[in-house]
Amino acid sequence: MFRDLRPEAVHAAAQRIAGHVARTPLVQSAPLSARAGGEVYLKLENRQTTGSFKLRGALNALATLPPDAQRRGVAASSAGNHGLGVAYAAKSLGITATIFVPSTAPEVKKSGIRALGATLDDTQPDYDAAMAAAKAFAAERGLTFINPCLGDALLAGQGTVALEILEELPALRTLVVCVGGGGLLGGCASLVRREAPAVRIVGAQSDQTAAMARSLEAGRVVEIPVTPTLADGLAGQIDDEALDIGRHALDDIVLLTEEEIARAIAWLHAEHDLKVEGAGAVATGAVLFGKARLEFPAAVIVSGGNIDEARFHQIVGR
Repeated sequence: MFRDLRPEAVHAAAQRIAGHVARTPLVQSAPLSARAGGEVYLKLENRQTTGSFKLRGALNALATLPPDAQRRGVAASSAGNHGLGVAYAAKSLGITATIFVPSTAPEVKKSGIRALGATLDDTQPDYDAAMAAAKAFAAERGLTFINPCLGDALLAGQGTVALEILEELPALRTLVVCVGGGGLLGGCASLVRREAPAVRIVGAQSDQTAAMARSLEAGRVVEIPVTPTLADGLAGQIDDEALDIGRHALDDIVLLTEEEIARAIAWLHAEHDLKVEGAGAVATGAVLFGKARLEFPAAVIVSGGNIDEARFHQIVGR
């Protein structure tokens, strides 16, 4: 459970995965700082080894499996980036992996999973169907299911993003993070809430993937419709455990339209020469469009950069 995850677990994860993950840059954004009226930094997880922060949690989750579970292998469901992380971790540790992604997942993510040697199943219509199929597959074959958003080891790995930020910016006052199923949020908050309790944590979502925001508003898990979105990495429903993360980790959560996400992708390219996917741009968009109330200095997690070339050039070239 997120609230029981101690900062020591995040520090241990950082040591465990250090040889396999990049320590990504934390850079001050002069144009974003000017817009926000105070110092704003970008944590560039789009420059992570597999193109997103998801590698951190996947590596820690697989590395901490018992030897017999490693021998049997793993299955995972993913919108794409978790699958890339699991595939990379499995290859590094000599573990077999089968990854289930929706048929609509970006090709750059599917081809990357295949290239890393994992078995890919993209027959399911959406994220939630892919998760159900992966869980059934794992149960039938005695494999370990690696949840994309939950589990202490996975959360501890994701929390290393916040650990690196605090090491370089100990004066941090606001952390802005994208929110889908709550893995990045839960991992970062497990560290920040105990080691830097004065820091505000602001979540950002697409209004098409707002399961967390709608559930927090209703005070219970709310099912959202499955609709196309630029923020494919944030798609899917949440459960009670994820809602618990949101309740205890967030000071605020804001929503961006699809148009605002596209504009944030284009802005990051124009101002910082970055290639960022939709899910990776929502936290920046929350600051860019004045939706997040900030105390300074603030850090914004740019969570991933795996976007199909045609879609990227369509957005930045319009």
